[in-house]
Amino acid sequence: MIGSVNVEGINIGPSDAIVPVESVSVLAGKGVEGDRHFRDDGAKPGQALTLIDAEALEEVGLTGAQSRRQVVVRGVPLNDLVGRRFRVGDVECLGVELCEPCLHLQELTRPGIIKDLLHRGGLNVDVLRDGQIRVGDKVVVS
Repeated sequence: MIGSVNVEGINIGPSDAIVPVESVSVLAGKGVEGDRHFRDDGAKPGQALTLIDAEALEEVGLTGAQSRRQVVVRGVPLNDLVGRRFRVGDVECLGVELCEPCLHLQELTRPGIIKDLLHRGGLNVDVLRDGQIRVGDKVVVS
């Protein structure tokens, strides 16, 4: 077991209006209800949910909503979860790949953010079992 961490923030919505929320429903293979990436016909591999480290955000001066990642966590390097199963709240997940920063994020935030978040821009996740994620929930890795 790597350990457990807390969910510090959840950010969802349409592309032009991502806002913090206290909880979300997440559906296996589809994503986060109410979010711009939710797909009734099924999310592509690794595109159902995104996580980012609170520590990385603090170092680069972005909020969770500005990062465009859905769930902000603290306490474990997300890079270690690639290829691993874990739970966020009661949602069972599989870490698929790093969620590297892109030019779109840089255009929305500031020059240099791609370099600043390289290899620590978050984690793309598949959702294996439906559930709820709430601010304060544990992330448990086995």
